Amino acid sequence: MLKGRILYHGSQEIVEFPEIRIPRYHKDFYYGFYCTIYPAQAIRWATRYNGVGYLNEYEYTPDDSLKVKIFSEMTEEWLDFIVACRTGKSHDYDIVEGPMADDTIFNYVQNFVDGKISREAFWALAKFKKPTHQISFHTARALETLKFLRGSEVKNEE
Repeated sequence: MLKGRILYHGSQEIVEFPEIRIPRYHKDFYYGFYCTIYPAQAIRWATRYNGVGYLNEYEYTPDDSLKVKIFSEMTEEWLDFIVACRTGKSHDYDIVEGPMADDTIFNYVQNFVDGKISREAFWALAKFKKPTHQISFHTARALETLKFLRGSEVKNEE
């Protein structure tokens, strides 16, 4: 019997030991190790470059001593948080969870940041085609809540 829920991470490699890497660009919830509850979404992440990748599965066991921020849906607070993170402002959460600004939504976020559209226009445009989810781990203690289960090769089915 699993203690926690299953999370997925799409990658070009099997990631038995997750780590926080500093990418070229800031992400929705800043630097962190990103997972999702949706295997199909992780497969899209894994196969986005060449059509082949790895689906990594983890058991996530929450730790009440960690500082966690959860956005259950896209809200004004979620938008402001993503704008801050995407423009390089860090936060002090161990784990952040919520909807993902996919490529289309990211373009709207960037247009909002750049002043090309208003906040109202962002919300009018921000409609998802598929449900999205992300949970990001920002500290070594947060990564300890993940237990690697398996990694398997996947191919883009779309």
